[in-house]
Amino acid sequence: MILADPTSKRTILCIDDDEAILRYEKLLLERSGYAVLTAASAEQGLRLVSMCKCDAVLVDYEMPEMNGDEVALAIKLLRPELTVILLSGSAVPTHALASVDAFVPKLDASSQLLPMIAECCPMTDDLMK
Repeated sequence: MILADPTSKRTILCIDDDEAILRYEKLLLERSGYAVLTAASAEQGLRLVSMCKCDAVLVDYEMPEMNGDEVALAIKLLRPELTVILLSGSAVPTHALASVDAFVPKLDASSQLLPMIAECCPMTDDLMK
């Protein structure tokens, strides 16, 4: 088996405590040509951000140990240049949006997520070669 050059794809980290959502996001993103890392908790996601190269993070708002905006703040302290997109299946307080680059309602993820990632993380000429 020949593995693709890992530098040729954008890598997206998905953080969500719902395994079904993680599987959905991974499938959607991989079908669109992205490499995908997943984390089932905020702690695991923050560990991956500090250890792995990724181009964007999708983070769920409602998680047990930390809300998505708290995770986003921690990510921005570690890697301020990293794009963070918040997802939620319910209403999100306005203050939570201040620490993220974009917001996508989970109900609209199938139609809005890929365009939002493309807008926030455009492919560079180097990645398109």
